[in-house]
Amino acid sequence: MIEKRETWSDRYCVFEVIRPRIQTMRVMLVDNLIADESQYSDVARRERDFHAGRWVRLERMIASLAIGNIESNLRNLVVAPEIRVVHLSQLNDALVREFDPDAIVLSGALRDFDLYDQALIEGFNQFIKKTRVPTLAICGGHQLVGQAFGADVTTLDGKSPGEKRSGRLIEYQYRFVKITDLGDPIFAGIDDRPDARWQRYTKRRHLLRVWQNHGLQIDRLPAGFKQLARGYLSEYQMIARRAEGQLIYGVQFHIEKSFQDWQADKYWDHRSESRDGRMIFDNFLVESLRFRGKEANLVSGDNGKAVAGETQASAATGSAGLPGTGF
Repeated sequence: MIEKRETWSDRYCVFEVIRPRIQTMRVMLVDNLIADESQYSDVARRERDFHAGRWVRLERMIASLAIGNIESNLRNLVVAPEIRVVHLSQLNDALVREFDPDAIVLSGALRDFDLYDQALIEGFNQFIKKTRVPTLAICGGHQLVGQAFGADVTTLDGKSPGEKRSGRLIEYQYRFVKITDLGDPIFAGIDDRPDARWQRYTKRRHLLRVWQNHGLQIDRLPAGFKQLARGYLSEYQMIARRAEGQLIYGVQFHIEKSFQDWQADKYWDHRSESRDGRMIFDNFLVESLRFRGKEANLVSGDNGKAVAGETQASAATGSAGLPGTGF
């Protein structure tokens, strides 16, 4: 049985009680950052600052933070999750069949995709075009999905990544995103503000306040997707595909920055305010179970129906024991 706490500390969300809506769930978490020197392309090796060992060490450090942050969401939003972390290079149909996940979550990335060995990108493209497992793609993962379905990845001012490796315009820290399709179930409960303290400055409806950290974007709506949200610097902030037996959500921002313990984490000088990101992540997990016909895995209340509303957190760190930082 789930412990039903009626109060919660200010470690994560000072605005509302958080309770899990999901009892059990299997999730495959895909690490999209480079793991080995051999995974860099010839284009990467021609870069002036290329240093294989140094680049890989940085990638793995950021990967530990990113994966830990995503995993913390899963462990806080699901009572008894089963999580398998795999690298992009390992992702294939056989592995997915063996684990039989209820959802796949794609992490962000650090390097431009033309710096990857293109066999990695081609392998991913083949997989994502035919998978029937509900998929959530975050930041670089969102761009990876976009290019697989026909979009180009560009800088925020429309240049190819190779034209402008440095000095890019970036979208960073908390920003507003406008919902363009409120009817999608991914936004369930977003406009319900239970506490008057929450976002006093956003009394306008249909706005999200989310953590941004990117200098690239997709340049168009990918084939078969619909747009769910738009931003000031980057148009396609949220996209979704519900076609040909697929359920894929892409978010340009970092919805996983939800359970950072602001009292313990010294990386940032603000408290975590990602209520909207946390609710989108939670709604994706619920929608994934519904898509797979597993509503029975949702937590039930006294009336036998899935508990509506919020979720109850438990711990801030992932398997790496590192604080989430929004990478």
